[in-house]
Amino acid sequence: MKLTVVVQAGGESRRMGKNKALLPFMGQPLIERVVERVKPIAGEVLITANQPADYDFLNLPIYPDILPGYGALGGLLTALSVSNSPVTAVLACDMPFVSAELLVYQLQVLEQGNWDAVVPRGEGGYEPLHAVYRTQTCKQAVELAIQMGERKMIAWFPKVRLYTIEQTEWEPFDPQGRIFWNINTPQELTRAEAAAQAEME
Repeated sequence: MKLTVVVQAGGESRRMGKNKALLPFMGQPLIERVVERVKPIAGEVLITANQPADYDFLNLPIYPDILPGYGALGGLLTALSVSNSPVTAVLACDMPFVSAELLVYQLQVLEQGNWDAVVPRGEGGYEPLHAVYRTQTCKQAVELAIQMGERKMIAWFPKVRLYTIEQTEWEPFDPQGRIFWNINTPQELTRAEAAAQAEME
């Protein structure tokens, strides 16, 4: 099945003090690394961002939020609204170790089990920005959640058929435990770059 991958670049990056998506990581903007890691499995790659001009260098379609001010949930609604595929993977722009292999597995689980959403869960809880969604079903559930005044990214999960990938299931794809690392501080950036450098040696 054709998979649309949407990379969310709409975060405010408060703790970093600058736009995380454009931070240099191993010699390229962080968001470019994320895109390159998933391009081989994607029928299309789209970007959601509220400053589209910042991402022209990617030469990809860029969409501002449909409902500005709704944070990550509004970004998810935008991702599901602009996708041209029946299934959409949604990723954060600040996760330098996103796994194309895990996304392919998530897609297989969704199709074989007739699930609406396949979302990993780690020590910090659900990872809705490394997840695979049945586009129209999940879009409707997100829209309803926003209409009900919800802002939490996972508020709508009880309304769909959700498959949770627990650690024992995703661990084979991530023996170093890095897939869900995200970059919020300069210290986390340094740590992630060191890990990426070590992978290449």
